[in-house]
Amino acid sequence: MTSAVKSIDQIAAELQGYDPQALPAADVARFLSLLVTPVTDRLELPLFEALGRVLAEDVVSPFDVPPHDNSAMDGYAFDGAALASGTALQLRVVGTALAGKAWQGTVAPGECLKIMTGAIMPAGLDTVVPQEFVTVQGEHISVPPKLLQAGDNRRLRGEDLMQGRAALSKGELLTPARLGLVASLGMKTVSTLRPLRVAYFSTGDEILSLGEPPREGAVYDSNRYTVFGMLKRLGCEVIDMGVVRDEPALLEAAFTSAAAQADAIITSGGVSVGEADYTKTMMKKLGDVAFWRVAMRPGRPMAVGRILQAKSAPGPRPADSGSSQNNSTSNAAILFGLPGNPVAVMVTFLAFVRPALLQMMGCSAPPAPLLRARSQEAIRKKPGRTEYQRGTVSSAADGSLQVRTTGNQGSGVLSSMAEANGLIVLHHGQGNVAAGEDVDVMMFDGSI
Repeated sequence: MTSAVKSIDQIAAELQGYDPQALPAADVARFLSLLVTPVTDRLELPLFEALGRVLAEDVVSPFDVPPHDNSAMDGYAFDGAALASGTALQLRVVGTALAGKAWQGTVAPGECLKIMTGAIMPAGLDTVVPQEFVTVQGEHISVPPKLLQAGDNRRLRGEDLMQGRAALSKGELLTPARLGLVASLGMKTVSTLRPLRVAYFSTGDEILSLGEPPREGAVYDSNRYTVFGMLKRLGCEVIDMGVVRDEPALLEAAFTSAAAQADAIITSGGVSVGEADYTKTMMKKLGDVAFWRVAMRPGRPMAVGRILQAKSAPGPRPADSGSSQNNSTSNAAILFGLPGNPVAVMVTFLAFVRPALLQMMGCSAPPAPLLRARSQEAIRKKPGRTEYQRGTVSSAADGSLQVRTTGNQGSGVLSSMAEANGLIVLHHGQGNVAAGEDVDVMMFDGSI
């Protein structure tokens, strides 16, 4: 489990102008960055099992990469000092150097060596002319003037990685390219932070699980599957707790079970103002929780905080009190209480939960930058809230990026999210957007 030091009230006190009834999106991100802490447990994993994991320590190169000066291409290696004359060179070929095997012999002035890509550069040779640029005449080649400079087409020993230097840093995600880099150092295993354990359940009597017969006023639970997918793509270990009905005993059992197993808990539904359910009451009873109205669309209601394990859980609090005064935050799971509408769940996850979970995973990578794209249509927007509109980004005829909305932006219109490849981010102070105006776009990039 992660452990934290500051209570919800202490974190809130650090945010100037903190207003839980109208919280700007930027303050949500800052609050969550103060709330969460990274896991510290380590796993030593074979490379084939380490994709998507976070490095627990620096990967230090045990040797220089490359270990020798070598040729960057197929061609002819010679002493670049001969280029000082500025005239065409006539060189005699005295042998062939192949990759993976050091050539034995010496090359005198006026001579060269046929060499393959990756082959070790023999002593005294520092320049390679590509084979397609020379004229071959028997045992001799002709090199045109003013084609090369001394040192061209040579890879220097250690120019990629130097022995004793960090090849990768603690906190980096192990991507396919980074797995290859570790393998190039001859390492069979790598030290990673363990996967984040995240428990998820949907709440509400109106939610149907797949396989249940339809009934009037009820909807099938799509959130369970979108959240599962987003967590899996993030590399989390998902604890699926299904649908929990609006019954105090069931909710209490779900929260306490989740807190005992997971680093984080995600719920959908039960955080809106005036909802006739017990979710908010149970959150308050079992943890240190704040309830927000975020100045955003979609996804206005949200709850964040900590749910304590059962042995540490505080008793009920008065209904009109603020966040829990119990500051015992050890053995607690971070709580993300998301809205119930399907699109609002995905938007709040992408905007706030995903970055917070990456921080909990120990990932040090900065957030992906927003892209700029030209809006193909006018978009209505009121200042004073951040809006995330579903959009489709494409390339214009001139190669620039362009974006248009996917149509109906209602928070229950799941089909428009499936059609989109990114979110148009209209910032807090921004107003209406004219057709042809540039806007920021958060690309999904495999996250949903």
